[in-house]
Amino acid sequence: MGSPSRVESEVIRVRGLIEAQRFAEARTAAEALLVAVPENRDVLYACAHAQRRQGDIRSALRTLARLESLHPRFSRGFQERGFCHVALKQAPEAIEAFQRAVSISPALPVSWNMLEGLYRMTGRPDEAARAAAQVARLREVPPEVVTGYTLFSDGELTRAEELARAFLLKHGHHVEAMRLLARIAVARDIHADAQVLFEGILELAPGDQPARLEYAQVLLKRQLYLEAERQAETLLAAEPGDRNYRTLHALTQVGLGKHRQAIELYRALLTDAQQPAELHLSIAHLLKTVGETEAAVGEYRAAAAQRHDYGDAYWSLANLKTYRFTEEEIGRMVGAEAAPGTSTEDRYHLCFALGKGFEDRQAYEQSFEYYLRGNSLKRASIDYRPELMERNTELQIEVCTPALFERHRTSGAPAADPIFVVGLPRAGSTLIEQILASHSLVEGTYELPDVPRLVAELHGRDAQYPQILASLSGEELRALGDRYLSGTRAYRMTERPRFIDKMPNNFRNIGLIHLMLPNAKIIDVRREPMACCFANFKQLFAEGQLFTYGLEDIARYYRTYLELMTHWEAVLPGRVLRVHYEDVVQDLEGNVRRVLEFCGLEFEPACVAFHRTERSVRTASSEQVRRPIYREGLEHWRHYERWLGPLREALGDALARYRQS
Repeated sequence: MGSPSRVESEVIRVRGLIEAQRFAEARTAAEALLVAVPENRDVLYACAHAQRRQGDIRSALRTLARLESLHPRFSRGFQERGFCHVALKQAPEAIEAFQRAVSISPALPVSWNMLEGLYRMTGRPDEAARAAAQVARLREVPPEVVTGYTLFSDGELTRAEELARAFLLKHGHHVEAMRLLARIAVARDIHADAQVLFEGILELAPGDQPARLEYAQVLLKRQLYLEAERQAETLLAAEPGDRNYRTLHALTQVGLGKHRQAIELYRALLTDAQQPAELHLSIAHLLKTVGETEAAVGEYRAAAAQRHDYGDAYWSLANLKTYRFTEEEIGRMVGAEAAPGTSTEDRYHLCFALGKGFEDRQAYEQSFEYYLRGNSLKRASIDYRPELMERNTELQIEVCTPALFERHRTSGAPAADPIFVVGLPRAGSTLIEQILASHSLVEGTYELPDVPRLVAELHGRDAQYPQILASLSGEELRALGDRYLSGTRAYRMTERPRFIDKMPNNFRNIGLIHLMLPNAKIIDVRREPMACCFANFKQLFAEGQLFTYGLEDIARYYRTYLELMTHWEAVLPGRVLRVHYEDVVQDLEGNVRRVLEFCGLEFEPACVAFHRTERSVRTASSEQVRRPIYREGLEHWRHYERWLGPLREALGDALARYRQS
């Protein structure tokens, strides 16, 4: 770690002055520092603390009000406010402040102590007893770990991790310190580390139900649905009525593709639900997946009725692609989007929904304004760095050479079960999946997480991915292929010999796929760049696809995709079938025959009548592939052409290159 900055050094000095009870000096130093860094959380907190200890409660409360407006999830700020109200003998206000502090960070023994006394003083013995019990529980936890939990709750992950690791190095295994490290790993999206830590906790304390719940939630994040289901069943066996465990069980069924079972579980949870809007939304998503669109619309509307600014409910209606908003719904959304109290997340959901609403009314200028605003809000809320994808592409080209593939000509698992459908989102991959899934020998699953999971594991080894591909043995590649086949068995509901993995981003991992499954079929579905990129720009994805929230980002990603696909076609000639969406629309049967021939399948008329096939479809195109193919969408982007100059310019020669061999 580097040396602390000037501001950090000054904060440390101010804290030292407060500890030495030199409050006047501390206040002067903090107030001077606020001139330079008026929004700094630690300086505002130190200033308020010094002001209170000087007896200037009014100034302290003003400073704390500013602290809350800038940092509303800072638990110690509310604790400090509680002390101010105690000094003013305002018990109700003090109780509220301490309650907010412990709601953010349950590991605040001082706040719990104060609440116990305040509850007793105001004649609330039951609440006092609960606060005393929490104080007793915290006394059993080492002070270093308690401090770590407080830092974690306040977003100071690095300091919290340093405390936890130092404690474990000194004292060995300790459940609470390990739990803190696991939660820090989850907060940082390092779910593999969190999984290992929770497994260690459950080995030490198998009856720790909260840890088992958190462990199952990590398994869900890692898309290890079978193991998560086992944990949910263990929890429910002990407490069958617990709502958290029942919700967990429903989520595992969704992950495993058991949509009907999940719908029933969610419907049961609606009884006595405190927040029914989220449950209505979950039920609606599942009804949409299984093709019950009318029932899904009713549930989406029920979700919106529960909360007037529930952006996700409105966007989900728009995302059906076939739903048309009423004038009343448009007005309601416009009002909610403009309301100052609407959260950023609800606001960008509403913007995307309004973009679709005005698009359906052919009010394209208003539509584009809302799409642009929604993308801007979403882009500001994520950390997307295009250079990482571009560097990965460079490495794939360096590592995945003809010599590598020749060396492993007989490596990998020999099974030919999987058919991988890759490409960019909104390029037509769901259509190809539906065509293939209409064949009697092919099962449609969905966007399977197994290849990305293997990539994440390989990336965690000493040599990073994709560089590690150059050093894997034939036996290791076969083992990876076998693991993929074994893991994907959980998503297969029939005995059909072939199945589809439609994870579009697997175009990045075609080298790995071919090495571990050399007989698998790979289909690249490609769409005209302007149409494909704009379709992504007006799509709000439930997760991932972070490149889609800016026209230049999308164009840059499309160009990188073309570069990598050109490489795969060069080093694996004939191994990837390219299918152009526009060609499928213009000559459906001809392209169906071409795709089936590539996959080694006999022609079946059901593949041309794909819209009649009943199956679960999770993607944004779920309603479109349940209707006959239509040509109107090919040039739809031209309604917005006057605003898409930056996209056209950023795509450059990709506008012609996407068709080249």
